[in-house]
Amino acid sequence: MISSSRLPEVFPVGKLPLGFLQTLLQKYANAAGENHGVKVGAGLGRDAAVIDLGDRWLIAKTDPITFVAEDIGYYALHINANDVACMGGEPKWFLATLLLPEKTTTPALVEDIFHQLSEACKKINVTLCGGHTEITAGIERPIIAGCLFGEAPAQRLYSPERIEPDDAIILTKGLAVEATSIIGRERAQVLAETFDIELAQNCRRYLREPGISVLPEARLAWSEAGIHALHDPTEGGLANAIHELLVERDLGVEIDLARLPLLPESKLLCEHFHLDILGLIASGALLIIGTADASAKLQNKLHRAKIAAAIIGRILPAGAGRWLLEGKARHELPVFRRDEILKVLS
Repeated sequence: MISSSRLPEVFPVGKLPLGFLQTLLQKYANAAGENHGVKVGAGLGRDAAVIDLGDRWLIAKTDPITFVAEDIGYYALHINANDVACMGGEPKWFLATLLLPEKTTTPALVEDIFHQLSEACKKINVTLCGGHTEITAGIERPIIAGCLFGEAPAQRLYSPERIEPDDAIILTKGLAVEATSIIGRERAQVLAETFDIELAQNCRRYLREPGISVLPEARLAWSEAGIHALHDPTEGGLANAIHELLVERDLGVEIDLARLPLLPESKLLCEHFHLDILGLIASGALLIIGTADASAKLQNKLHRAKIAAAIIGRILPAGAGRWLLEGKARHELPVFRRDEILKVLS
């Protein structure tokens, strides 16, 4: 049995605590038995499963969309595609479980979501090939749980297990791209009344510009030898994403706050709503970890492709701690028990 002495009686909204989830995965997901060709299975910091098919690898991912209703089809595809890309896979086949609220679901709503999914799939050459739909009691807005499969050449592998001390860490685009887009949609009226309509519109546009997809930068990372791991920071933001990558081997890290790329609308929202940007849902940024030499080369490639990219820190040996550098001061990298966006959406 799992000790509950330090666990809450009821968990808050958001991801399960990392330590508790790690115990569950070790106990149940990785139990002894036939693994049917699984090269990378369930674990913290592993964005998707990798299955050996002989001449190629199948990448499998499932992720739900729960924070937004507008553009939910676009979000559902790209959030799953990001995680497939982080494991080195080209997205190919998408299935969607669509749960719809009773009393408010209309034919027009359902068709709009199907249209969103179809158009999003066409743009990145993914086939929408199945799923499930139902009217579900007890929910107030549509929910999509996506399942995406992709392919990668055999031996192309990115995993937290490959990360080494002295590896450099790249972050693309900027922090809180997804959070900015969500707040722009879910709190548009508040933003328009407090600031102006233009700010609300600018925040909404973050969905596509700079965009929540990390496929372009992931594809560039695949081309550079010496890159060890890719990770899509989602709920819990940059801070929790780094903990997820490093917790299994207890590796340390130093993150330089001065190097973190901050987008203007994201910074303004954090100041107004009193949010810690390190803990905000952050799809649209890609964490790339590799040797210092490979990271410098990749950063140049990203810049040439007009993708913003900053080297924000380095990996430390096991047991060295996880730190934020702020000038000469050093603070512990926080763990967020719930995503900061819930302060706005609750």
